[in-house]
Amino acid sequence: MNEILSPAESQALLLSLRVSGVAVFCALPFAFITALFLARVRFPAKALVNGLVHLPLVLPPVAVGFLLLMAFGSRGPVGGWLLAHLGIRLVFSWTGAALASALITFPLQVRAIRLALEGSDARLAEAARTLGAGALDRLANLTLPLALPGIVSGAITAFAASLGEFGAIITFVSNIPGQTQTLPLAIYAALQIPGGEAEAARLCGLSVLLALLFMTAGEFAARRAWR
Repeated sequence: MNEILSPAESQALLLSLRVSGVAVFCALPFAFITALFLARVRFPAKALVNGLVHLPLVLPPVAVGFLLLMAFGSRGPVGGWLLAHLGIRLVFSWTGAALASALITFPLQVRAIRLALEGSDARLAEAARTLGAGALDRLANLTLPLALPGIVSGAITAFAASLGEFGAIITFVSNIPGQTQTLPLAIYAALQIPGGEAEAARLCGLSVLLALLFMTAGEFAARRAWR
């Protein structure tokens, strides 16, 4: 890697993989619970809740980053409390970048898992319940296997999308080399330097390769899970 990319570029790549991995891993349990709730429960405000869940998909990423900054900044209500009581600072850190990526890609995971659950026969769970299967038994042996294609597809798609996230990250945690500078931010930084077009082109090519790799892997894994 060092022969192809400079140390700074390699650092941006590894940080992107780290941020995306943590974002998807931490958001996945909440995405599964949310998708299960939306797929199985009927309530009057369901359309509104569904709209709120998918709001990050249609909001400008910069707006999402700004809202995160207001809430999780050092002087924000949540960020201030975390800093004062737990010593956790999300702003201007890679963990903040992971939070921004998780929020932006969360709807992708929810939608994929929900479609998998809604595509299954809901009567299976009712039949298992009448046969004496408990809630945890149905969850482990019925619901999770039915949702597996959506879980796999959603997680890989969210990971690929997280690798390309720019607006929310730069607004919330800035563009700090070695700390918050992911691949998209490294491309932006290269374009601000005279003669940085070659570096930007190299990083763009790497981004295209990674996106294609993970999207193909997501399709392949989802098909295997369905089988």
